[in-house]
Amino acid sequence: MKKILSLAVFAALSVSAVFAQTTLKVGATPEPHASILNLVKDDLKEQGIDLQVVEFTDYVTPNEAVEAGDIDANYFQHIPYLNSFNKEKGTHLVNAAGIHVEPFAVYSSKIKNIKDLKKKAVIAIPNDPTNEGRALLLLQQAGLITLKPNAGITATPIDIKKNPLKLKFKEIEAATLPRILQDVDAAVINGNYAIPAGLSAAKDGLVVEGSSSPYVNVVAVKKGHENDAAIKALVNALKSQKVKDWVKAKYPNGEVVTVF
Repeated sequence: MKKILSLAVFAALSVSAVFAQTTLKVGATPEPHASILNLVKDDLKEQGIDLQVVEFTDYVTPNEAVEAGDIDANYFQHIPYLNSFNKEKGTHLVNAAGIHVEPFAVYSSKIKNIKDLKKKAVIAIPNDPTNEGRALLLLQQAGLITLKPNAGITATPIDIKKNPLKLKFKEIEAATLPRILQDVDAAVINGNYAIPAGLSAAKDGLVVEGSSSPYVNVVAVKKGHENDAAIKALVNALKSQKVKDWVKAKYPNGEVVTVF
């Protein structure tokens, strides 16, 4: 009788363990973020965590979804953008871990060298806070413009002090930049939108951000959840040698660089 009861208790506990599996919903832009997340799904499953990757094609919705509790975390943005978003929207998002850097670059379908840029050329830049400033800082690094001394990562075209070529700027949603590349003389494009479009910073970039970039892409969560067990497990999985090796093999030209 005791043996039968023991088996019944064991069976009940086993069933309970199966249903105790944790579901973790993480938002991400397709490349490379969603691909990296999908790479660690099986590793997390072994720990009882069902990782569900929710893909987004913009930068606003995944942050709003974390704030609202519709998803548990997201992985697509760098810290300057995260801080700017919190300030502008009144959200409470925090950095749970830095994973990789995607070098920003200037691309063109019309010229092969940045020195060939003509007067009054049209350059498309991201219209979101920080990425717009990041683009202008890169153009300043290339010697094309000079920004006002106090202009930083939140710079906009009105902060341009010197513009010898009288360049014209089109402020465009970041996701749209690869699609309008044919319509402008050059565009400054984020890595996670350049990669799916078949653009390589190392091969196609006319000007490329340095490897010391402060724009590390992070896992973001709502404040108070950064130490949740499932989030910690996710971070550990993303910081694994498996991910490091995959990124190096997938992006041998440095389009994506891990920071751990």
